[in-house]
Amino acid sequence: MSSVLEKSTAVSARSFNLTMAIIALAMGGAGIGVTEFTMMGLLKEVEAGLGISTPEAGHLISAYALGVVVGAPLLAAVGARLPRKYLALGLMLFFSLANLSSYVAPDYGTMLLSRFAAGLPHGAFFGVAAVIAASLVPPTRRGWAISMVMAGLSISNVVGVPFATWLGQTYGWRLLFILVGLIGLLTLALIARFVPFEAAHPDASIRRELGALKRLQVWLAILIGIVGFGGFFATYTYIAHTMTAVAGMPQTMIPVVVALYGVGMVAGTLLGGRFADRSVMGTLYRVLPGIAVALVVYAVAVHWQWSALVMVFVVGATGSMLVPALQTRLLDASPDAPSLASSLNHAALNVANALGAFLGGVVIALGWGYVAPALVGAVLAVLGFGVALLSGLLERKRPLAP
Repeated sequence: MSSVLEKSTAVSARSFNLTMAIIALAMGGAGIGVTEFTMMGLLKEVEAGLGISTPEAGHLISAYALGVVVGAPLLAAVGARLPRKYLALGLMLFFSLANLSSYVAPDYGTMLLSRFAAGLPHGAFFGVAAVIAASLVPPTRRGWAISMVMAGLSISNVVGVPFATWLGQTYGWRLLFILVGLIGLLTLALIARFVPFEAAHPDASIRRELGALKRLQVWLAILIGIVGFGGFFATYTYIAHTMTAVAGMPQTMIPVVVALYGVGMVAGTLLGGRFADRSVMGTLYRVLPGIAVALVVYAVAVHWQWSALVMVFVVGATGSMLVPALQTRLLDASPDAPSLASSLNHAALNVANALGAFLGGVVIALGWGYVAPALVGAVLAVLGFGVALLSGLLERKRPLAP
């Protein structure tokens, strides 16, 4: 009887530690989500605070995204020989300090630099967090584990981003960066306590990690993320302006809109993880056309408040379904360089962020209105679907290495 109890206790302890390890990694994702997405909801406050135009404020979002693009492969490769737990801790410390520097940035130029710096550890952290989470579960549950970590990013849009948006609107937009710094410090404590230590692979090296860049399927997966996800950010970047100017909502409704978008992202991320465990490519084939349809419907529905709210949820959900499948696809395409391959997903998504924000700003500047970015996004999703079809066709001729 005692042996049964001991075995049951051991299983419960392992389950608890697994849950807390994933929560620790997801908490880092939540902090990243707050700093990345709250800027979009506070764009008007940032414009007024720094005395800049809407396109210039959009450049702050692009600067963060470009920081992710530069930092993801660079920091993942440089940290290849470090134990993954230590790499995750170092990246989160860097992230926390960089965000706190944004709080004291005195002018637009300095703020651009600090936002770029804050973006540097973003992709590498998500990359190593996804690899850690996947290593804690059987191969058949990798999509689920990755989606749980990514859920931190999505959940931040339900709780953290609306709260930070309200905080910024009420007491000053710079308080966003204090909040993110505190989340980062909490993440450090949780990772140190619950994420198990695992020695680095004996053959790990910068050269081995960079070997992932020689594979065509890795580049195609990156391109799917860049093109297919660009519409998500083209729409979300200017969501505050769209809801007030087109749907006619008061500014005080923006935190509710952001929260609804976040609920959709949580639902989409969790469903996307389940779908990816069944079929990675099948998920991509279905989700990308779904994004295109959702954005076209959004462009029409946004003229009425009730339908605008419905489509905010739908767009958040369909876009987020793509992320776990892309993450798993990159791991499959480069099993001997998982950290770099995994981080490249977030580099791709933030190129999509920069691309979406830029193209959205272009069509707005051309006078096409705040609905135009969603239509641009629908075109991007269709192009991403074309890349996915090409990737699948090439895989039939040359299957991925096991």
